[in-house]
Amino acid sequence: MENSLRWRLDVVMNEDQDRTRMRHGPHNLARLRHMAINAMQKEASRGSLRGKFKRAGWDNDYRLRLLELF
Repeated sequence: MENSLRWRLDVVMNEDQDRTRMRHGPHNLARLRHMAINAMQKEASRGSLRGKFKRAGWDNDYRLRLLELF
């Protein structure tokens, strides 16, 4: 049984498709994914998580605003 965080990682970030298997890579990428989802949830604008990820990829100002949340 998966919890809501696992579901978000699978659906929004396609975590199940990740093929990183060497050394500390999987653990490090999982931590980065968790941090990214937490920042997206803290950010006040409306919209889906997937939409926020796309916007962060396209808009440098929005991405900087997300990084300031850390």
